[in-house]
Amino acid sequence: MRSSSIPFWTANSEAAIESSKSELIAAASTISELYRWLKTGPAYAQSAAVGQQESVRIGVDGTRYPFVYLIPETYDSTRSYPVEFMLHGGVSRPQWGPGGEWWRRGYDSLKQEDRIVVVPAAWNTAFWWYENQADNLPLILRELKQTYNIDDNRVTLTGVSDGGTGAYFFAFKQSTEWAAFLPYIGHPGVLRNPQSGPGYKLYFENLMSRPLYIVNGENDPLYPVSSIEPFINILQEANIEHVFRAIEGGGHNTNWLPEEQPMIEQFKLDNPRDPFPTELRWVTDRSDRYNRNLWMRIEELAIEGQPGLMSITQEGNSFTVTAESVDAFTLLLNPEQIDFSEEVRVVVNGRPLFIGQVAEDMNTLLDWAVRDRDRTMLYTAALSLRVNP
Repeated sequence: MRSSSIPFWTANSEAAIESSKSELIAAASTISELYRWLKTGPAYAQSAAVGQQESVRIGVDGTRYPFVYLIPETYDSTRSYPVEFMLHGGVSRPQWGPGGEWWRRGYDSLKQEDRIVVVPAAWNTAFWWYENQADNLPLILRELKQTYNIDDNRVTLTGVSDGGTGAYFFAFKQSTEWAAFLPYIGHPGVLRNPQSGPGYKLYFENLMSRPLYIVNGENDPLYPVSSIEPFINILQEANIEHVFRAIEGGGHNTNWLPEEQPMIEQFKLDNPRDPFPTELRWVTDRSDRYNRNLWMRIEELAIEGQPGLMSITQEGNSFTVTAESVDAFTLLLNPEQIDFSEEVRVVVNGRPLFIGQVAEDMNTLLDWAVRDRDRTMLYTAALSLRVNP
């Protein structure tokens, strides 16, 4: 049996996923072979639809999440494409119907032959910074990966006005899928306001692993440069990678975009996602969501609702961890990241917590491949540890 004949990447129902996982495990002689199959990915069909397409994702509660996606007319299934999500403004409107009208300027200016562009929809019960959109955007990305050859490490999130605020939300709370964030004429302070949403606590440590390209207008009546400068000052003091463009005389618009576009494109080229950085940090006040950064996940907090911090440095098979107000965590391990033939050593708060070999497991590999749909972020082991066993 050839691995490419097993519909693992295109399986959607729970039964189809479990069946394809069982077939892959039966067909693979070793976990190394299974890992190689998953890293190679499927043979994408050249017959996939191109041009402007409109679709809808149905949530588990029946909510319809429409989105438009723009596939290059010259799409070649044998090469992988960067993806740019574009988040619109004006999210306080009623739920959108068919027709893709939420991007009011039309889609012609967004179409490009070197990338796939995704334009999802938000409305008054699905702001970009609500939990339903925190689920929706990654699931749209994973759905598209079943049909199109996507470069997993070049997926960016751009937003305008409320969409820019949405880009800040994902940067602060759920950054794993994204390579970079480009918030235009938005403001992160909106996220803290309980009158415009849940009123989140924002942790600047979470911005340290992804760069931002921020643009605001000097005379913007909503979010002028003067209102964003305190935030920019914190980014500078914390050495968080960012570009800030203050548009002289600019209002609440993107009239500056044509002139800024070459720098924006270079920024994207210069900042692919590294799925296995040797340093990670994350802060969360919830263990049920917003608790993961790439290969590290906080499983339990000392006090739910209060922030817990983890900072990890990896050197070969050794992990040095600082954990504050965190009771349990998981390290997701990759065979190109560590040597599974040698012992793994985890030191937490100066105390050796784990020293030993970690076994690779086919089910772990497949379970995380299903969750992430990411050929460059595969894990053959999950090491779960308690800080105070």
